[in-house]
Amino acid sequence: MITTTDWATVASFATALGTLVLAVATFSAVRSSNRSARIAEEAFKVNLRPVLVTSRLDDPIQKIRWVDDHWAQLPGSQGSVEFVDGSIYLAISLRNVGPGLAVTIGWSALVGYRPSAEFPHADPENFRTQTRDLYVAPGDVGFWQAAIRESDDPYYPGLRKCIEEVEPFTIELLYGDHEGGQRTITRFGMIARRVGDETKWFPAVARHWSLDRPDPR
Repeated sequence: MITTTDWATVASFATALGTLVLAVATFSAVRSSNRSARIAEEAFKVNLRPVLVTSRLDDPIQKIRWVDDHWAQLPGSQGSVEFVDGSIYLAISLRNVGPGLAVTIGWSALVGYRPSAEFPHADPENFRTQTRDLYVAPGDVGFWQAAIRESDDPYYPGLRKCIEEVEPFTIELLYGDHEGGQRTITRFGMIARRVGDETKWFPAVARHWSLDRPDPR
């Protein structure tokens, strides 16, 4: 025969069991909610993520002006590499194949050798900041540009030699989305070809690195 004390025990056990079931259900719901939130956040980031590559051969010519009133015409799939009056002018015709707006942040150069894909990118802290923001809309063309005017600049001797002797060099671009996140580094090999009496420079993407999320490689 169940005593009053036994009923109290049963009631306590039932309450504890119900609490445990509720806790498990709550934990599962919270975990599922967190997972859904992470998926939604990642989907949102994907929609903002830019990916810069070289433009196509049939993309339109772009006119580029530097602050010292130097101008260049930049055909699709090409770069502009010039040494004029002691100054070095660099530009790359770009296409954004990602779904988000690309905003360039800075750049770095490598001269004297061709780095392999395994060669690490430059430290983001050492990239040279763009003097103005350059935007490349998703699915559209744009450009990157820079200039070196001082002969005592660390990049000056190497880049001048590459230009005068028509030797390849490397440009790395640091860029992100319009909110300042999803920073990416893309490495471009700058390769020259003689076309008649003219030298044309053709950039080629070697690798992308993601800085603000786990790299896929």
